[in-house]
Amino acid sequence: MKVKKVCILGGTGFVGQRLVLSLSQHGYQIRVLSRHPERHRNLESREVELLEADVHNEAQLRDQLAGTDAVINLVGILNERGSDGTGFRRAHVDLPRTVVAACKAAGVGRLLHMSALKAGHPLAVSHYLQTKGEGENLVHAAAGADLAVTSFRPSVIFGQNDNFLNRFAFLLRISPVIPLACSESRLAPIYVGDVVAAFAAALNDPTSHGNRYDLCGPKVYNIRQLVDYTGKLLQLQRLIIPLNPALSQMQAQILGRLPGKPLSMDNYLSLQLDSVCAPDYTLPFAISPTRMEEIAPYYIGDRGQRTRYCQLRIQAGREI
Repeated sequence: MKVKKVCILGGTGFVGQRLVLSLSQHGYQIRVLSRHPERHRNLESREVELLEADVHNEAQLRDQLAGTDAVINLVGILNERGSDGTGFRRAHVDLPRTVVAACKAAGVGRLLHMSALKAGHPLAVSHYLQTKGEGENLVHAAAGADLAVTSFRPSVIFGQNDNFLNRFAFLLRISPVIPLACSESRLAPIYVGDVVAAFAAALNDPTSHGNRYDLCGPKVYNIRQLVDYTGKLLQLQRLIIPLNPALSQMQAQILGRLPGKPLSMDNYLSLQLDSVCAPDYTLPFAISPTRMEEIAPYYIGDRGQRTRYCQLRIQAGREI
């Protein structure tokens, strides 16, 4: 059956808002569930229905899935309140289990699931990667004649309002000296628009059923290179001090106690695995990868002309 009506969990987040916009522009009817819908009324339109629900409550979720053809689960966290893995498990394992049960009870036959690159890797020791892998395996194990599942494993995602380059930019603006943990860890940043394109392409593509897609950008950087690039965009010269493993752990332990956890011990452990794809990797669905250098200058750096350019694109219904 062709998917026409989609329920999105995490539709008010960084990736979710862009996916809602993209799918609604392509004729899909969208239902977005949120605990605080009043905070996101900007998403509502003729094609987008914004409803209040606790997605962790199976009965509520089952009721809200009624009449939809597909569910997209984008819910994920980079840090938890404590440090024992309980928060990660609730978001990355317990919720997917609830989603699967609600899909089956409501007769929803299509599920797209957001995982993470290197999720469940044998060498992964962070709660983040371990629980992401467990949740991914759980939804695929539940697949069958009544539920077609596809999952996506992106590296770090960049784009306007990201929590990636913007975090580096914040640090560079406030400090003349940057002690940098895990400076040699490698990432393959992928543009949020390319992630959205992959989800949209898979939705009605039966060849994607059962697949787990890695999502990487066209270029690999280490963290030092990314901080240097952000500084260049900001036209700021800062002293970058790469930290050895012991000092990196110490920094993570200290910063992990601060509000917002700028860097936690679990983040440090995740960075021990390079978030990169195979050398011969290409994006699925014939998506042409977007270079970071094509996008980042329009939201990092000069707040004048570039900001106005971004605003005009958004008003025109286009993403940067």
